[in-house]
Amino acid sequence: MPISPGPRDVLVVVDMQNDFLPGGSLAVAGGDEIVEPINRLAKKFENVVMTQDWHPAGHISFASSHPGKQPFETIDLSYGTQVLWPDHCVIGSTGAGFAPALDLPAAQLIIRKGYHPDVDSYSGFREADRKTLTGLAGYLNERGLNRLFVCGLATDFCVGWTAVDARAAGFETHVIDDATRGIDAAGSSARAWADMVAAGVKRVGTADVG
Repeated sequence: MPISPGPRDVLVVVDMQNDFLPGGSLAVAGGDEIVEPINRLAKKFENVVMTQDWHPAGHISFASSHPGKQPFETIDLSYGTQVLWPDHCVIGSTGAGFAPALDLPAAQLIIRKGYHPDVDSYSGFREADRKTLTGLAGYLNERGLNRLFVCGLATDFCVGWTAVDARAAGFETHVIDDATRGIDAAGSSARAWADMVAAGVKRVGTADVG
C-alpha cells in the first residue's frame, strides 16, 4: 500500500547541484534522470528540506589543495580518512547552484554543508568530524517532523550519510531508491545500502509514495 505523506513527514532532497550532474566537475552518472521524479515527489509533501554542498575555494577535501595528489586518492586527516575530490560546489559558483530544472516551491529550508575549510561534510546532520552539527535535527524536532524521505545525490556518500545520521537522531527514515544515483566507486553503493539497512533505514521507491 502506498505511503501517503502527512503533515509530520518531510522530503529531504540532497545536493541536487550542477557539479553533481552530467557535465559537472564531480558528475554522478544519471544524476539528471532523477530531477523530474524528485519534482513529482515534492508535490506530494507539505514539507521539503534541501541540502547544498557549499565549499570555500581551497577546501581540504579538494585534491588541488594537496600537491601531488589526484582526485579519488585518500589522505588521513585528524577526523579520519578523507577522499580527495575534484574542486566542486565552490561557494557562489555555477556548479554550486541547484539543477535549473529542479522545481521545489515548497522547500522551506536549505542546509548548507562543507563550508568549514578544514572539514568535509557529507551528511545533512553532522560534518565528517562527526561532532559538528548542522542544526537540521533541531529544526525537524522543533517543527514536529519525524518521518523523513531522502532522495538526491549521491547514494553512497551524501544520501547514505544523511540517512544513517537521521536514524541515529531518532527519525523514521526512508530512502527513495529510484530517486537517487550513486558514484559507485569500488562497490561503494552496495556498502552504503548495507550500512543504511543496518541502521534501520527503509528502502522504498517512488511508486511507494502516494
